[in-house]
Amino acid sequence: MATWNSRGLRGSTLEEMINFTNEIYRERKIALIQKIPTPIKPIKIDQATRHITLAYFDQKSTVDYIGAVQGIPVCFDAKECATNTFPLANIHEHQIVFMDEFENQSGVAFFLIYYSSENRCYYVPFRSIKRFYDRSKNGGRKSFHMDELDLCYEVVIGKTVPVHYLEALQKDLEFRDDA
Repeated sequence: MATWNSRGLRGSTLEEMINFTNEIYRERKIALIQKIPTPIKPIKIDQATRHITLAYFDQKSTVDYIGAVQGIPVCFDAKECATNTFPLANIHEHQIVFMDEFENQSGVAFFLIYYSSENRCYYVPFRSIKRFYDRSKNGGRKSFHMDELDLCYEVVIGKTVPVHYLEALQKDLEFRDDA
C-alpha cells in the first residue's frame, strides 16, 4: 500500500483518493471527471512479463484531471507537499498556459494541494496560482505558504467522500458570479 511519506509514491495516495471521490461523484451523477494518463514511450519491455521496464515521457502532460460538473467544464491538477510551503517549481509553464486557455474558454481550472505534514487539503483556484506564479516570475518568492491560501477553500478529507472538493468548487463559482 502506498504511504504518504514514500518518496517514490509521492502523490499516488492523493490521486487514489481523488479517483475514488470521482467514482462516487460519477455514480451519484454529480460529475464526470477523468484522470488523464501521462503519455509515455516504452523503450524496454520485459518479454516474459510484458511489463515496461524503461520508458520516457512522450509529451508534456497538461493536467491530471478533466471533465464536467453539472455542465461546467473543469480541469485540475493534484499536488502533495511535505511542508507548509509549496514550491512553484512543481507547476510547469505549459500547465499555466493550458489552464489559462481553459479558463478563457469558460472552464474552471484549479489545483488540489495536500499538505501532508498538516493533513490538510486545499482547493486553490487558478487565479491564485497564477498570482503566485506571476509573483515568482517578477522576482518574488518561488513558493507560497499555506497561510497565503483562502481558508474557505479547505477541502474536507473524509471517509464517505475522501476528497470532497465540490464544496470548494461551489464557493469558487459563487465568487466568480459575484466578481
